[in-house]
Amino acid sequence: MHYELRTEIDIDARPETVWTILMDLDMYADWNPFIISSSGVVVKFERLTNRLQPPGGRAMTFRPVVTVVSENETFEWLGRLGIRGLFDGRHRFDLERRPDGTTHMVHSESFSGCLVRIFRKSLDRQTFAGFEEMNEALKTRCEIISGAQEIDSPRLCQLGDRSSVAEAGAGKGCVPS
Repeated sequence: MHYELRTEIDIDARPETVWTILMDLDMYADWNPFIISSSGVVVKFERLTNRLQPPGGRAMTFRPVVTVVSENETFEWLGRLGIRGLFDGRHRFDLERRPDGTTHMVHSESFSGCLVRIFRKSLDRQTFAGFEEMNEALKTRCEIISGAQEIDSPRLCQLGDRSSVAEAGAGKGCVPS
């Protein structure tokens, strides 16, 4: 059986800003309510370690393999429960630059395998809600950082002052302008 979850959100920040936040796995714990921690190297065929906390569900850790990294456009990984074909999930972020320079993001996951039918209710409730929460948190973080860049770009990024972004209300992490 195949099943897909798909969410979309418009972010008032450039795709480069959104990409930088998505690629900074070490900072997920600071802003991401769904993927509460992530580590690894974002390179095709490398393995990540992600800890999920679905709303209303139990936290779980899994180790997906990065399958697509197209800078400022697409980030995808493939996770599996046990052996191939049991319960596979292809998690994907697609960033599209809008004419005004902002970002339209599609956040999706395609599930396949013989256990999809069993997990479908929790996917519809908990996983979908987790995607929505993550999208909103990402939007907030990107828009705060994008606003901070407009206010004090030289101080933020030329000097590499990570604390100034925190002072602007965005947590850690400098995003080049």
